[in-house]
Amino acid sequence: MKKLLTALAIASLAFSTAGHAQTADPKLEWATKVVTLQQGPELERMIGQLADSATQEVLQNWGPKLQTDVPKARQQQVTDELNAELKKCFDDISKAINSKVGKVSTDTLIPAYMDRFTLDELKQLAAFFESPTIKKYQAAAPELGGLFVKQLIEATRTDVTARVKQFDNTAAKIIGASPAPKAAPSTSGSSEKSKPATKK
Repeated sequence: MKKLLTALAIASLAFSTAGHAQTADPKLEWATKVVTLQQGPELERMIGQLADSATQEVLQNWGPKLQTDVPKARQQQVTDELNAELKKCFDDISKAINSKVGKVSTDTLIPAYMDRFTLDELKQLAAFFESPTIKKYQAAAPELGGLFVKQLIEATRTDVTARVKQFDNTAAKIIGASPAPKAAPSTSGSSEKSKPATKK
């Protein structure tokens, strides 16, 4: 009887160990931990960028219509109403994206980490993301990124403005908006004669 109980205990332990091995993959555990540790300020900023990109497309569609379809007397009121609605749209899109983070992480990101990294590497990554210095960096990254972008815009403003002006001039020629007075006359001196005519 004692031997039978011992045999049952060993068999039970073996079954329990096998079942635990099937459900608790160490790589899955550590890959999940790494992905979870990364879900901080950087993820929030990325969600904000995705939502902003979506709302910018909406703005590009409706901005020109505001100028062409709305009387000037109503443009400020309509602009305020559209901005309020755009803010709601941004918030709703942010919530929608945020609600899918867990599922996409589980279905895509965690398996990708498991495929690309060994168990030891996953442990090293987890230790890296748990470091107080890295946490401090992640918290400061949005501010540092914003500071860099601001200074980069200032440093390149003249070059960008000049290039945009060059594009505008070329686009005007292609469309035919600006050079129309020059294109109509066929004689070489007619462009000079057309100038006074436009002033009258």
